[in-house]
Amino acid sequence: MTMNGSIAQAPTTVTMTLRALARFPERRAFVWDGGSLTYGAAHALIGRLQAGLAAAGLRKGQTVAFLSANSAETWCAGVAAQGLGLVVTWLHPMGALGDHLDVIEDAEVEALVVDPRTHGERGGEIAARAADRLAVVLTMGKADFGRDLLAAAERIGAASPVDLASAGDYSIINYTGGTTGKSKGAIRRHHASADGVLAVSADFEFPARPRYLAAAPITHVSGTKVLPSLLRGGEVHLMKGFDPEKFLATIEREKINFTLMVPTMIYVLLDSPRLDRTDLSSLELLLYGASPMSPTRLVEGLERIGPVFSQLYGQTECYPVSVLRREDHDAKRPELFGSCGFPLSSCAVSLRDEDNEEVKPGEAGEICLRSAHAMERYWKRPEQTEETFKGGWLHTGDIARADERGYLYIVDRKKDMIVSGGFNIFPREVEDVISSHPDVAMVAVIGVPHEKWGEAVAALVVARQGARPEAETLMRLVKDRKGGAHAPKQVEFVDALPLTAVGKVDKKVLRAKYWAGQARMVG
Repeated sequence: MTMNGSIAQAPTTVTMTLRALARFPERRAFVWDGGSLTYGAAHALIGRLQAGLAAAGLRKGQTVAFLSANSAETWCAGVAAQGLGLVVTWLHPMGALGDHLDVIEDAEVEALVVDPRTHGERGGEIAARAADRLAVVLTMGKADFGRDLLAAAERIGAASPVDLASAGDYSIINYTGGTTGKSKGAIRRHHASADGVLAVSADFEFPARPRYLAAAPITHVSGTKVLPSLLRGGEVHLMKGFDPEKFLATIEREKINFTLMVPTMIYVLLDSPRLDRTDLSSLELLLYGASPMSPTRLVEGLERIGPVFSQLYGQTECYPVSVLRREDHDAKRPELFGSCGFPLSSCAVSLRDEDNEEVKPGEAGEICLRSAHAMERYWKRPEQTEETFKGGWLHTGDIARADERGYLYIVDRKKDMIVSGGFNIFPREVEDVISSHPDVAMVAVIGVPHEKWGEAVAALVVARQGARPEAETLMRLVKDRKGGAHAPKQVEFVDALPLTAVGKVDKKVLRAKYWAGQARMVG
């Protein structure tokens, strides 16, 4: 790739991070249950970890995978690796062993860094199963496998952190959530990662000095708020998993003013008896995203938590894309509750049809993007890369409409569309109607085989605790609002819906029960 001089000399996220950490040496950068790390200590730790990584034989251009729950030390190890010019990939902390091994193989990982306090058993399994692939296995603390990177860093003593990467070097491979098939690696160079930080910083309504609570994995979207918080001199509070009682207690005790959640986490919070007994007055911004949120529960959140909600939209291939700001969450304009927001200033958006032509105003089309912070390509998947970037636009697979002001309304995933008797039905539209019923906690709509119609609409419903709506009532509700074609032919009540590691409903798992042995056509 040729690159003009200004981009080639632009700061990397490593330079941004080291600069931010040097600015407020005495402030707390990271806080967790039982410990904290100041800006100065994080800066020094990155330098020592770089010396430890170099002593282990790691060199610029190699790929290193990290496996950890939310940890300040492992986050610093990731910065250290990128500063040495290594390409990093983060294994999802809740992912399956097979998925982890697939990433190790696909990304051609040569080094693995594991936090044994949370992933000792899994780390040992990966180290054994991928021994022929991995040149070195390092651990953030004592373990019965690998070499202790933290101990090595301590023995080395003081070492100034460096940034040996340039803007044009590869920096990270992010693997997709796998909701529509096998995970794909989205690779970016340092300049694209830095542009992503700037886009988040510019278009999200961060508090002036964030006190950010990260309960979702910082290996994924939650982590995109860490550096912007540090650039503002804030604190990042880390939880190793989501516990509603601890989450609420932390907001109250630490005067948290900013957090990020997926809708399923918000539903659990709203159902917690502790919510109404907790002082949430410090909270200024609650970002949510990753999957659609029930408009009914959003209104409940605004009433009980406050006017702090802001929705983000993006995907692994390009994040962020749009934001629905706090002022857009207005009960006087409830139609916006179905929107995923207004495109970011750094992102060009076009709704396009099957022929890659822009659709007419008001019509549904696939969200297509152009942005400096988008991925460069799928790693080792030239055909899928070409398909995704056809016509010079990144095709998201999400179908949306835009209103006259430019706000986007996602109708559904292109691959989730149900074709029933010649009608194209987007499950999201049916889910929004069913979730508006007060007795429904969660719902997933899928297409199931039908002899006459090809596919029929089926709704899998989790009822609110102590409630049980009638199936016929829900069918009629959809019929009245959307018409007979959209009305579910069957409603099944379930105790819970399967979720992917990033908190989205796993429709692949739901569909497998009905489509085993049958081919499903996708338009």
